[in-house]
Amino acid sequence: MKSRSQALEEHIGRIKTKLTRLGELRPGVLSEQYNVCGSPTCRCKADPPHKHGPYQQLSWSRKSKSRTRFIKESELRTVRAQISNYKRLQGLVGEWVDASIELCDIKRKLEREK
Repeated sequence: MKSRSQALEEHIGRIKTKLTRLGELRPGVLSEQYNVCGSPTCRCKADPPHKHGPYQQLSWSRKSKSRTRFIKESELRTVRAQISNYKRLQGLVGEWVDASIELCDIKRKLEREK
């Protein structure tokens, strides 16, 4: 029968394998945006306004700096996959940390018992 520490080490190994297979990563959230242009006679200035759009906008923060970028329709599938990979990365790292904490506690307990 496998010990708990062996099971945790194997679980961590599986997590590491999954991490290497993630692919491209991109943090952020996609949102739908409508814009108003600068032309005074445009339909977006009518009453009621008919704004331009929808446009897909990616928003994210990295290294304490917030950024946004409009994403072309042709890029949406790729960007959504990158965002999904990033979320999966965060989940796998969380699992790794949880397993590592438990493993460290087991090892510490074994050392104390010696």
